Amino acid sequence: MVKIHYLKGDATQPVGDGIKFICHICNNVGAWGAGFVLALSNRWRAPEEQYRSLKIEELQLGRTYLVPVGENTFVANMIAQHGVGHDEDGNPPIRYGAVRACLNRVNDTAYRMKGTLHMPRIGCGLAGGKWEEIEKIIKEVASVDVYVYDPK
Repeated sequence: MVKIHYLKGDATQPVGDGIKFICHICNNVGAWGAGFVLALSNRWRAPEEQYRSLKIEELQLGRTYLVPVGENTFVANMIAQHGVGHDEDGNPPIRYGAVRACLNRVNDTAYRMKGTLHMPRIGCGLAGGKWEEIEKIIKEVASVDVYVYDPK
């Protein structure tokens, strides 16, 4: 049975052996520079470079870009945030359907490669999502172990 492991630590330094996929949410407008992406950029250049290399039409909600950052580690740039702020009706930019689509893709790849998923509490910072909703999606989608990191 798949388990969600909650840890204190840094999601850019995933624990355990084997292939690891670090999942995080990106917006669909090409903005990179706040939130968890800063920690990623401090550790590796490739995820930001890959994201910034995309044309705006490639930043479609639900798309995922896997970026190798080490021999057994990938960063999953998951496009699941519409814009960078709340809309005129006060709705947050998180798009749960896109989170589901992205996690499905990463999970399928991790399953085939016998890997694990690692993440901060995705979608709950700048994207404005609720962890209860994200956790429900993870439980419905994941067929590999998931590690969620809360800062120490």
